[in-house]
Amino acid sequence: MAGDLPLDPVTFEVLKNSFITSVDQMGEQVLRTCYSFVIYNRDFSSALHDASGECAAQGNQDIAVHVGTLHFTCQDVMRHFEGDMHEGDVFAINDPYAGGTHFSDVRLIRPIFADGKIIAFSQSNGHWSDMGGSVPGSFDVAARDMFREGLRITPIRLFDKGRFCKDVAHLIASNTRDPASIIGDIQAQAEATAVCSREILRLVNKYGRDTVESGLAAVQDYVERSARQRIAALPDGEWETVDFIDRDPAGGEGMIPIRIKMTIKGDKAIYDFTGSHPTIGSIYNSAFGATFSAVAAGMKTFFPDLPLNSGFYRCFEIIAPEGSIVDAKWPIAVTGFLMPFEKIMNSIYEMWSKLMPERALACAFNLEYLLTGGFDGRSADKPIFMFYDWLPGGWGGRNGKDGSNVTTACFGTGLMSQPVEGQERANPILTTKCEILKDSPGPGKWRGGAGVMKTSRMLQAEKTVISYICDRERAVVWGIEGGLPSMPHGLTLKRKGSASEERLGSIFSDVPIGEGDVFSRPTAGGGGFGDPLERDPRLVIEDIKDDYVSVERAAKDYGVVVQIIDAELCEYEVDKAATDALRAKIRAERIAKVRLDPEVVAQRFRGGEIDALDVIRQHAVILDWGSGVLLPESTRQFRESFERRSVAKWATG
Repeated sequence: MAGDLPLDPVTFEVLKNSFITSVDQMGEQVLRTCYSFVIYNRDFSSALHDASGECAAQGNQDIAVHVGTLHFTCQDVMRHFEGDMHEGDVFAINDPYAGGTHFSDVRLIRPIFADGKIIAFSQSNGHWSDMGGSVPGSFDVAARDMFREGLRITPIRLFDKGRFCKDVAHLIASNTRDPASIIGDIQAQAEATAVCSREILRLVNKYGRDTVESGLAAVQDYVERSARQRIAALPDGEWETVDFIDRDPAGGEGMIPIRIKMTIKGDKAIYDFTGSHPTIGSIYNSAFGATFSAVAAGMKTFFPDLPLNSGFYRCFEIIAPEGSIVDAKWPIAVTGFLMPFEKIMNSIYEMWSKLMPERALACAFNLEYLLTGGFDGRSADKPIFMFYDWLPGGWGGRNGKDGSNVTTACFGTGLMSQPVEGQERANPILTTKCEILKDSPGPGKWRGGAGVMKTSRMLQAEKTVISYICDRERAVVWGIEGGLPSMPHGLTLKRKGSASEERLGSIFSDVPIGEGDVFSRPTAGGGGFGDPLERDPRLVIEDIKDDYVSVERAAKDYGVVVQIIDAELCEYEVDKAATDALRAKIRAERIAKVRLDPEVVAQRFRGGEIDALDVIRQHAVILDWGSGVLLPESTRQFRESFERRSVAKWATG
């Protein structure tokens, strides 16, 4: 029977790699023909599916956030158009409640026919820079339901037997702030699916339809078999952890917990989210598809050599309480799903680090989105502009190695850091600073990677607003195995003519901004791995030379006393006797400091005696970083995590 033919090892290997290559070719097509600067910087993914809609191959640079969702949206299109699919058809969908992510991720899906029969589907997913809604970029943090988020596209036909449905496409594009780019991206994505289709039909002509269908099934079985064998070799057991969203903007003070219990039983992993918070009054909720993707991406990190397809998805099960922040239902707002997404990924990193300590890593920084939109005053017709930016940051320290510096988020390592020259050409915004941020790495025996600081100034523009979508201002990037946290996120704004900056924080939308206003935001470094007092002082000296760590924080965080011989020539020496004495003093006092009355810590911060890094790393206290007011519930939650991940490792040595 077709699809069940045995494949010899050579043919199997050729087909396996050919399927992946066909998906990579889709990506190259999108990259070279897209209109959107966001998509051009690789916020897209592609997939090849078998005739049942299961994922048979993904590309080598597809971003993590999309990988576990594409088969869901393919299957939803199949259900809607069952018995009504034809050669040359291309369908579109962006529905997060049908297994997608958020409205901005628009998927185009093409059935691939051979001998009059559907044998596969190709899918191209791109993040469109605007999908309408209440604010430019479609990220309104105050939205409680989808009706302020933009256009929801349930399955529709965009190409009918090869004929472009111009009326439907223009209806969609006309509901966005950048219709010309939308039409261009539709054409680019549709052609990408055609590229994959041609490659699969080439394989059919060479090997036969039955052999290709067998290959699509065999590659999934191979991944499933390989993953199950590795899981079965691990000890059975249960591991639990919790991470947090900073806040519910519509609720009271206190962080929002996402709880996960992972059970390894035989050759399967089960992830139970029971106890996670109900959905919140913001866009920071995740529908099930995005939660599934977060689990897949987090777990796949520990199986880096295996191809990714639906065979891998068969190896785990998810229990997600309906109506919780990890299983939001229509019409709950979910555009900011990436915030719970990265908490889930980092929690899985933490639990799998117990199972595979040789691959262990601490928490990575949180992806942030800056969206500024208005009318570009540099030209007479004043077109709408959309400045949509994200920054790299630091990944967590690893067992035996420092974290990666200035790396795109775990949310999507395939993303590129956007070139400021391209941004400045397209938008009336000038970048005045973009540099590695000193002291951002979380201290540890193996420190976290470094984050960055970026500062920009508005040029000629009218009716411009700014929005910032971020997290980890309160649930600060954490270390493990005794490592220390990084630093809080948050944007500051200095109005033209003002002598001081205003801290807007990590979550706001639709704030007016004018010509000459300057905004700055950092990205955190990664969390530290292991006790920072065990870090080799020679490595601390190298970090000082590289401007990753200051001399002051070398003493505070690592207990390393450094003498400056010639800073311009990067000549430093460790004072060994003073270092030994300081490390002994820190060891004797640090647990008491972590348990100091939080209000005393807040008063000292407001008085200028200590800074934010002291507050977080020495005292595990969370404040409103603009006013210095203590956040008691957030502090209680943060301290519980800090005690478990850091203090407990100090106490046991």
